[in-house]
Amino acid sequence: MAWIRYIEESEAEPVLDRLYRQILEPESGGVDHILKIHGPDPAALRAHLQLYRSVMQETDSLPRAEREMIAYTVSRVNECHY
Repeated sequence: MAWIRYIEESEAEPVLDRLYRQILEPESGGVDHILKIHGPDPAALRAHLQLYRSVMQETDSLPRAEREMIAYTVSRVNECHY
């Protein structure tokens, strides 16, 4: 099993802390582990967030709701709870 170091919210330096505050999950009050793995490299986290937002934006050809349904379906097929 792979092990990836991540940085908890309480350990985040100011730059990472600002990024974490943007992506806190309302239900848990924390940051998803899949995003925390970028903690050691805040620039990578920023790039990940930018890519995600770009991919999930609504376009003339595919509404956001349909994009989210596709993402959900792919996650289910891959047995990924994210």
